[in-house]
Amino acid sequence: MRITPPKPFFFKAGPRAVLLLHGFTGNSADVRMLGRFLEKKGYTSIAPHLEGHGVEPEKLVESGPEGWWREVEQAYQQLKDEGYSEIAVGGLSLGGVLSLKTGYTFPVKGVFTMCSPMIMKSTDLLFEGVINYARNYKKLEGKEDDVIEEEIKGLREHGMRSLSDLRELVQDVRDHADHVYAPTFVVQGSLDNVIDTDSANIIYDTVESFDKRIKWYEKSGHVITLDKEKEQLHEDVLEFLESLDWSV
Repeated sequence: MRITPPKPFFFKAGPRAVLLLHGFTGNSADVRMLGRFLEKKGYTSIAPHLEGHGVEPEKLVESGPEGWWREVEQAYQQLKDEGYSEIAVGGLSLGGVLSLKTGYTFPVKGVFTMCSPMIMKSTDLLFEGVINYARNYKKLEGKEDDVIEEEIKGLREHGMRSLSDLRELVQDVRDHADHVYAPTFVVQGSLDNVIDTDSANIIYDTVESFDKRIKWYEKSGHVITLDKEKEQLHEDVLEFLESLDWSV
């Protein structure tokens, strides 16, 4: 059985644009419901797929921060090319890390991060996340268990050399987060067992925004955009966006 992987989206609505970024081993489905919600509220949103994501895991293990950042740059430029002059950015997990980088690299109206790490686990633990992604992807393809395990073995032997680069990316963004001056909203699920939740406090304490806020969601885990409090999250993100100093 062939699966139809989620595709990047571009929901065009009003003149206010939001760049939405998914997490590591995730895809645009992580933020699609949020994008649809914002579309109904008059916000345009775009969500690219980071290089190597939303496709077979053999491509994921060949990708890395340089290619992921390139996709962010291209999506931001696509919004500018299509006439969206005012852009906010937000992301889940790795997407939030890249949102902070966007916030000190390009002009943005605001930044929001959702369950985003500032403290990285070992590369071995990160690679187990890649293996879980690979196993689930291959199951959706309808492959037999013995075939899956043989292919997983090949992935383990290959490894993912860029995981050390991912750790360096997170540290680099942490080191430069004090260059974020745009309004910032930090979101964190209290039940998140994927990252060190103190990352939320680090982001909040480090950004130099005069307008910054943080909220903990007591019933939510790491993929907060798909968890029990997603509707409340939608409303809170909208409230944050509505508070920004848009000219349109």
